[in-house]
Amino acid sequence: MIVALDVETAAEAREVIRELGAEPAAYKIGLQLFTSAGPEFVREVASEYKVFLDLKFHDIPNTVAKSAVEATRLGVWMFNVHASGGGEMMRRTIGEVDSACQKENRKRPLVIGVTVLTSSDAKTLRETGIEREAEDQVLHLSRLASECGLDGVVASPLEVSLIRRGVERSDFVIVTPGVRPDFATNDDQKRVMNPRSAVSEGSDFLVLGRPILQATDRTLALRRICEEIDAAD
Repeated sequence: MIVALDVETAAEAREVIRELGAEPAAYKIGLQLFTSAGPEFVREVASEYKVFLDLKFHDIPNTVAKSAVEATRLGVWMFNVHASGGGEMMRRTIGEVDSACQKENRKRPLVIGVTVLTSSDAKTLRETGIEREAEDQVLHLSRLASECGLDGVVASPLEVSLIRRGVERSDFVIVTPGVRPDFATNDDQKRVMNPRSAVSEGSDFLVLGRPILQATDRTLALRRICEEIDAAD
């Protein structure tokens, strides 16, 4: 379970972390909090907990690769790039991160590719000139990410089983947003699934934000979700 720190300030994020502690596998720091609190806050959290830095890098290969190295130096456990940035961008990123880690004696973070955002559907893709259905685009980008040496992908739970069948790597990590427990609403997510089903389909890590952040008792909400998953095993 990865808890998304989708809040406005570092103070709010610290309160969530104070309440949950080491209960989740990791904490996700995305664009909103990173823009508000900056890289020093990432270092602060990463010094005690696993951090998934969710900035979805997407630029020319050199810029993404250099940014990825700086993300690595923050001490994060995992970060992502947009797989739609292409093969050269992903290969260059992996190469430079590997090189920096070897030179600086660092443990390399997981580098994963964003496939199709869970807020997107076929209509959204067509607006950007992509004629494939969402699931076909997800599989295409997952295979490309694997070929380029990425450790895994971010994908909707609806495509997890498709990726498991279509990418022939047992170590390929799938991180799943768009997960909503039965007691929560879907909000702005379009391609969603409950946590129990997502794990059953083959997801390695579930990203949850509002169902936990907005709960009166966040620890209880997190434990309820974990119990729901465990009951299905």
